[in-house]
Amino acid sequence: MDRRPPTDYRGRVPETPASDLVRSLLLTVPDFPQPGILFRDLTPVLADGAGLHAVVDDLVAAGGPVDAVAGVEARGFLLAAAAAYASGVGTLAVRKAGKLPGEVLRETYALEYGEAAIELHPGQLAPGSRVLLLDDVLATGGTLEAAARLLERAGYEVAGIGVVLELADLGGRARLAGHEVHAILSL
Repeated sequence: MDRRPPTDYRGRVPETPASDLVRSLLLTVPDFPQPGILFRDLTPVLADGAGLHAVVDDLVAAGGPVDAVAGVEARGFLLAAAAAYASGVGTLAVRKAGKLPGEVLRETYALEYGEAAIELHPGQLAPGSRVLLLDDVLATGGTLEAAARLLERAGYEVAGIGVVLELADLGGRARLAGHEVHAILSL
């Protein structure tokens, strides 16, 4: 029997076994990639079998019924593939610009200095399909906001946005106000 507290994408979840594992495995690296930055490294969470299992179970449980899971390049791919497999659905890859052949939909978004773009192949699912959008970290929200727009332009419904770690001070959740957002751990 699953004894985790009920979770959904309407706000932060209470502490759960997944958040406890993420907290215990998360590495904090000072001054990376530049002085003054406190980098939160999730690779130990993904490398740990119990950590990955707990993270995927939490994201799937909070996501509800969906038709597919989309992941944002690069670590979002790992989460989306595992969550899609656990849910018995397919996965969509939201790629950096120029990585997909053929017809693509493209969304640009602002960076601190300049802009970037992400792409998605259209027509992979039936219109109106419910898609759970996953990435590893929610910081400013720019990438996930662009990914959600991309999925909506493709004719899909964004069923929710899930991340392993939310850096709450950076305001990304507010930027995604039109969507239900679930973070396993918020710092």
